Parts: sequence; structure tokens; C-alpha cells
Amino acid sequence: MTDPRQELVQRLFQGTGETYDFMVNFATFGIDRHWKKKILAKVPPTSTGVLDLACGTGIVTFAIAERFPHCRVIGVDMTKEYLDVARSKATIRKVTNVEFIHQRAEEVSFNEPFDCVTASYLAKYANLQQLTQNVKGMLKENGLFLMHDFTYPSTPWGSSLWELYFKLLQTLGSRFYPKWRTIFYGLPDVVRSSTWVSELTSSLHRYGYTQITIERLILGAATIITAKNGESKGPSPRGSHRG
Repeated sequence: MTDPRQELVQRLFQGTGETYDFMVNFATFGIDRHWKKKILAKVPPTSTGVLDLACGTGIVTFAIAERFPHCRVIGVDMTKEYLDVARSKATIRKVTNVEFIHQRAEEVSFNEPFDCVTASYLAKYANLQQLTQNVKGMLKENGLFLMHDFTYPSTPWGSSLWELYFKLLQTLGSRFYPKWRTIFYGLPDVVRSSTWVSELTSSLHRYGYTQITIERLILGAATIITAKNGESKGPSPRGSHRG
């Protein structure tokens, strides 16, 4: 039986691969670039192997590969359409230290451990218990696990701005970019109902991760969570609120 999470991703993102890079920047008013820089800054600089889950068209994958040219970077995604775009970009850019694999994030497995595992915009769709357990088996000791995704703002004025933002995307964005209409109308419900932050932190504790950090971004509209596969050197979890 197909996982309903998998069906949701396929329904929302079908036919959007060629326009994804433009739209993720346009629809977030360029803020996604700011978030991606934060992700990149957290990747351990001595990494020789990084796994990027739900890599999509490879935005984060290429950023890591180009900053760390001696690092092997593997992108994994369940949407072949997006991987076709990523592989095309690798050829055009002549980036040779990347590899792309067509598979679900919860199911991918490697024998050689990674220094860092990243994932952007995956958490709200994932089976987090399965994913957290799987990632732990693919991380080196003291390796870093990083997840970033949208969250629903907790303040009244933040949530009001968030709701207005999606109303604009639904009315104006759908008119000019009809292929994205399903996302503009479907994504808000997914984000509103998601409890991925609490689910992920609970699962990280369950499977023995340490040094768990929670960083809220831009009015609470997104969150980055990091954790280490190693011995704790301080209190956990630790929440930080900036952006």
C-alpha cells in the first residue's frame, strides 16, 4: 500500500520540477536563499561525505558540493522529475562530486557513514520516527543531522501575516503560475496541521541523539533543528529564536 505521505507529495508537486528553483525563491520573496545559507553554514567544514535527503532539484546539494569540492555529496529524492532537473544541472555546471539517487528518504541506506545528513522541506511529509532511526545508522560518531521546514507562526500577528501571504499566492500566484495552484492551496493545510518540530525532537531523544538545537526563523515561519550522533556536552534540547 502506498504511504499517504508519498501520495500527497506526488499530488502537490507533479509537473513543477522545471519551475521549482524560480518559484521557491519567488514565492518566499528571496527568504529561502537566506535559509539555505543558514543550512550551509552548519555543515561541518571538514566533511568528506554529506547526504542531502529530499534534495529536489539539488539546491542545497550543489551548494554543499561547490563549497566543499573534496566532499562526496549524495542527493536523494522520491520525485524522478526533480532528479532529472538536478542531474541536468550537474552536467551543465560540471560538478563531479555529486550523485543523485531516486528513493524515499526513510528507506535509503548506505554502509559508509556520513559526516552530515541534511533535509529541507521534508519533515512535514516524513515518517519521522522511521527517518530518525534510519539516519542514525548512516551518521558517523558525532555526525550532524539537520532538518529545516516550514512551521506555522505561534503569535497572532505572525499567523495573520502568514495567512495573508498564502491568500496572495492563491489568488495572484495561481493566476500566473497555474501548475503551482495545487501547492498554493494544499500546502497551508499541511503546515497548519503539522507537528513535526515536537515529533522530531521526541524521536531524536528516543534514538539517543544529543546536542539538539531548535532555531526559529523569520517570525516562526520556518525552523531548523540540528542534532549530533554522539556524546552530550551540554543541556539538550536547546532552543534559540533568531532569523
